Amino acid sequence: MKIIKFDNDEEGKKEWMDYRIGKIGGSGLKDIITEKGEKKAFYQLIADRLAIPKDEEDVRDRGNRLEVEAIEELEKKINKVFIKDRHIWQREDNESIMVSPDGYLEDEKEAVEVKCLNSAEHIEALITEEYPKQYRYQALQYFIVNDKLEKLYFVMYEPRLRVSQFIYFEIYRANLEGDIAKYLQYEKDKLEKVNYYVEKLSF
Repeated sequence: MKIIKFDNDEEGKKEWMDYRIGKIGGSGLKDIITEKGEKKAFYQLIADRLAIPKDEEDVRDRGNRLEVEAIEELEKKINKVFIKDRHIWQREDNESIMVSPDGYLEDEKEAVEVKCLNSAEHIEALITEEYPKQYRYQALQYFIVNDKLEKLYFVMYEPRLRVSQFIYFEIYRANLEGDIAKYLQYEKDKLEKVNYYVEKLSF
């Protein structure tokens, strides 16, 4: 066994904290034990070794700042130009069903959703070759709102990584037809309920 000693002052504490990055400690073991697949802590270990340290920038501010940069990277890769102004799409038959596209083509047949997530989530998407499941319904909403939309580019951008900072996934309407119809009706039903209770409780 090897023992690494650190001073008990503030500098020693910082060195101790830095030394632990990218390693499994006593409290970290539970975070990586899994019966199936990998836990987030596994991807965090990889990210700790491949990314520069986080800064103090607010997550939302960072996402907004990097969004256009990510779309411009996509434009270079697929040789298309997207409208990047801040817009909202709404269904004509129900304006309460909407989405805010990060970018879209003028003919509205292709759109972009950008995520600038933490390094671990980015690494997980790289390894699994899938975009994060928690954004499935957000991606689906693009197709629910826009009947003309044929393809959504789900872009992930993490410039703090020293490898594969940019990846994207292509999501097609043709693969989602059943879900689009199902969840459009689900939203309409929920909104009818909302309207009912708003009217009932209004004085």
